[in-house]
Amino acid sequence: MDGFGIIEKYFPDLDAVQRERLLALGALYSEWNSKINVVSRKDIDLLFERHVLHSLSIAKFIRFKNGTHVMDLGTGGGFPGIPLALFFPNTFFTLVDSIAKKTMVVQDIANRLGLANVQVLTSRVESIRQDFDFVVSRATAPLGDLHRWSSKNISKKQMNAIPNGIICLKGGDLRDELGPFKNRVEVVDLTEFFTEEFFQTKKLVYLTC
Repeated sequence: MDGFGIIEKYFPDLDAVQRERLLALGALYSEWNSKINVVSRKDIDLLFERHVLHSLSIAKFIRFKNGTHVMDLGTGGGFPGIPLALFFPNTFFTLVDSIAKKTMVVQDIANRLGLANVQVLTSRVESIRQDFDFVVSRATAPLGDLHRWSSKNISKKQMNAIPNGIICLKGGDLRDELGPFKNRVEVVDLTEFFTEEFFQTKKLVYLTC
């Protein structure tokens, strides 16, 4: 299975607006990728599996309550923030990256999809002073760095089913970077959610802050 069908396979209850916006992602990223290498050239034809569905693994782990505030740290081309913002229209997402070329693309995609719940910032996370319920990130940096950079931004007020913290998507051997957080970290193999071969080595890491 390829293309948008893989999203419907795992999220069959999408409403019409979610479906329309998710479908539009393919054309928008293909258009931008012809100008700027936003997504790896070898991955653009597998956008829905390797980028959109991968991002939405967070939606399998937690259903953000309405009014939740989430920062996507090092958003790059908009992952996981854009797919999550499509999926959770009543959650507020701040997508942060220090590279202006990337945030320009993300801002354009958010605008063209009509995502009123997305704010895009060109900034280093150290300069962000806003509080968030969760920080999400996808293959950005070791967990220790993510924690050092963003723990100051985690709100003390709790409103979701799990405590506030950092949720990141990673792959490979994580033992060394998880070691310092062993009593506060949960690791989920994405094969619990998805059967495709791509997810065999992929993991979701949740750190309470």
